Amino acid sequence: MEQVNTVVVGGGQAGIAMSEQLSHYNIPHIVLERGRIAERWRSERWDSLLANGPAWHDRLPGMEIPGAHPDSFPSKERMADYISEYAAKFNVPIRCGVNVQSVRKRPGRAGFQINTSQGDIEAQNVIAATGPFQLPVVPDLVPNSSGIVQIHSSAYKNPQQLPEGSILVVGAGASGGQIADELQHAGRRVYLSIGRHDRPPRTYRSRDGAYWSGVLGTWDAVSSEANPENIAIAVSGVYSDRSLDYRKMALDGMVLLGRAELYSHGKMYFADDLARNIELGNKSHMAILDAADRYVIYNGLDFPEDPDARIVPPACQYEIDPIRILDLAEANVNSIVWATGFARDYRWIELDVFDENGCPVHKRGISAERGIYFLGLPFQSRRSSSFIFGVSHDARFLAEHIEIMRNYDSKGVIGSVNVNV
Repeated sequence: MEQVNTVVVGGGQAGIAMSEQLSHYNIPHIVLERGRIAERWRSERWDSLLANGPAWHDRLPGMEIPGAHPDSFPSKERMADYISEYAAKFNVPIRCGVNVQSVRKRPGRAGFQINTSQGDIEAQNVIAATGPFQLPVVPDLVPNSSGIVQIHSSAYKNPQQLPEGSILVVGAGASGGQIADELQHAGRRVYLSIGRHDRPPRTYRSRDGAYWSGVLGTWDAVSSEANPENIAIAVSGVYSDRSLDYRKMALDGMVLLGRAELYSHGKMYFADDLARNIELGNKSHMAILDAADRYVIYNGLDFPEDPDARIVPPACQYEIDPIRILDLAEANVNSIVWATGFARDYRWIELDVFDENGCPVHKRGISAERGIYFLGLPFQSRRSSSFIFGVSHDARFLAEHIEIMRNYDSKGVIGSVNVNV
């Protein structure tokens, strides 16, 4: 049976970043990927997707995105190729087309047996670097018998994919907002169901929103929750000069709805929370502008004023007189795009390292089972942990921990380590 010190599962941004850090410590390892490098960028995103942050920001450390202007927003294909090029530059020992089927503890011995589609492997450490986007979540609201075409945002490609007629998009994060915007610009009648979200500025005072999130410490925010989820963020790289603004979309003809609650006999029912959700998004927008102004003044920076960024359209008609019930047939809604996020799937790890909801029990990615690690989780150590520009920070921490444990092992101390999680 093949033996290696560390097996990294997942060949996306997390797995590639992890490999680069393991190589820094000369830790023997392999990366296993069931598809291609950055497969989800390639096959589970829509055709027109651009990175949500500029090229100078949304990248891995040690390598800029070749051919991309620092202030541009690269396409999904360019981002996927970039991750592949990064893997090549740092000689990542990756094996593509290998599906990890199970990870079990070796009985009576340290380490694990990894069963894969191409044979078994033994390793002292296993790092689950599959990230937070594993199983698409589609609420059990609209039955298949309704006759309405339903797809998750991970399966959406372009407007031509959907049947003629109006479209209901459910979800107000980056995916839902961008897909709804694209459909509207394609001439489709769009109904958008909006939940709780933050709405950061795209640019302010001649600096991108990613800059402000960095210098204001937003990316370093921590969470007290054991397994927090990322807050939906209404942001887009399609427009480099303006933010996603749902009130402006309504002025352009989009129909806004509250959170989707129920489906019955051809009708969708929505919560009376649209005005509140939009207002909370606008408040988050203004809070960043206020913090940015304080930062400029405190540091004596010569950044230009930007009064237009504070112009917010008045409440739209759907906030004032909300639509609580939508007859889908009358509205000619023939398709629904569910931009409702993802669930985690670690069923292949057959160890007691999860809570009752199947979420990893860990401390900064270190589980209570010696040698089992996680990478790319939301708020693993900070808010940036699950983003391409933040994952290497946690990868560095895990690589250092593995090296420390390896030094102990070299002295003959191999066994369970009690990690306070």
